[in-house]
Amino acid sequence: RDKLAVLQTLASTVKRDPTAAHYMFQDDPFLMPRNAANSRLFSLSKESGRNAAKYIINQFPQYFDKTFSEPNVPCLMPEILTPQIEGVSEEALKERIHLRKVKESVDMFDQLLQAGTPVSLETTNRLLDLLCFYGGGESTPEEEKEDLEEPEVNASEQKAPKRQLQRGLQLSGSRWRENNNAERIFKIMPERNAHSYCTMIRGMVKHGAYAKAYDMYMDLLNERHKADVHTFNALITAVPYLKERFLERWELAKVFLNHMAQQEVQPNLLTFNAVLKTLRRCGGVGRSTSLLVMKEMEALDIEPSLATYDHLLSIFYRGADLHPSGIISEVLDDVENRSFTAQDPDDGNFFATAMQACCDLKDIKLACRVNKALEKGDNWKFLDMDRLNVYWSKFFSLLCMMEQIDVVLKWYKEMSPSLFYPNPKNILDLFQALDTANHLEVLPSVWEDMKLLGFSRRQE
Repeated sequence: RDKLAVLQTLASTVKRDPTAAHYMFQDDPFLMPRNAANSRLFSLSKESGRNAAKYIINQFPQYFDKTFSEPNVPCLMPEILTPQIEGVSEEALKERIHLRKVKESVDMFDQLLQAGTPVSLETTNRLLDLLCFYGGGESTPEEEKEDLEEPEVNASEQKAPKRQLQRGLQLSGSRWRENNNAERIFKIMPERNAHSYCTMIRGMVKHGAYAKAYDMYMDLLNERHKADVHTFNALITAVPYLKERFLERWELAKVFLNHMAQQEVQPNLLTFNAVLKTLRRCGGVGRSTSLLVMKEMEALDIEPSLATYDHLLSIFYRGADLHPSGIISEVLDDVENRSFTAQDPDDGNFFATAMQACCDLKDIKLACRVNKALEKGDNWKFLDMDRLNVYWSKFFSLLCMMEQIDVVLKWYKEMSPSLFYPNPKNILDLFQALDTANHLEVLPSVWEDMKLLGFSRRQE
């Protein structure tokens, strides 16, 4: 049984306080935000403080070598991030790789080569893993943030794939530099196995060197090696950057899928999610093919994740050409009966995408079903602070447009400020709903909320 089962059961009996702010702000009354901007600023400031403390401890470990805790609980103490093995040896190199000391690992590897000491293939591959994760450069205190949202697909995409590539790289932060340490070490390796090639391919895709990744995959095939499922998943996600035309993209994705079958590589959930993510950027080809992909998942008994459904909704409900609500209804039939666990980095996008689709369709019943699915089990954990505010803002605007005023006011009292901070558009939507229903007696209380939110000083 889970050690936290009793606490989780007790927590499930406690209802949310609609007047309370997010739990992260409750330790310090001064950090109680009054609007979305302050909420974001305060939460980022708190996290920045934690990162600053970690940086000081990691950079100056000599000043934190004494333990004053009684009793001493080792698992609560900071990790030892200082290399303990001195000298030039393969064991010292392994330790630095384990501690993610990128520059020190590369320096140690070069010293071993200069001394004529051979480095085993396994250790060299582990060094490549480290370098490819960080793009062949220095490690940063935080992992590079992946794009939260793919650039929106439109008709101009076929004409400007390079512009989208540049925009994507700007968001992801890291670059794959020419002749970086990973490439240099890979070239001087006396022997390479499939792991060596697969690591390079995944690193190149992660850091935007899509054409190089494809060339590396061709080298892997020429050396008669086989790629693993993770490498194929990375290559499939790179397809939109390798081909310009929608049909060419789907043909290349099929080539990779056929290679998987030939090499007897079993696809997993992330493989199908990668295919659907590519189909999002294939226009009409994506709409005609995505349902076949879903049927193939069902045939292989692979259960969809939230990212699977997010890609599916994005294919059918993006842009002006909206499809009937049948597909989103079928998606919600499954989602509202399941409590999901995170399996894909894109899982967190589903609820905001689904709510946007409901707003575009102007379907309040579907929106309520999406909200019911969000409240199922731990599904609410997929919404971070930013997504949470966007989600509730869209839901509230739809409520103001489609629901009776009594229902709108009930939701308003329950949602603000514990779930979201209304933005000016939400307040304007509420005013319009009050005016339409002739409930002007509520205006003074809404005005008080506006002053708390800081909107009374805004010109607009």
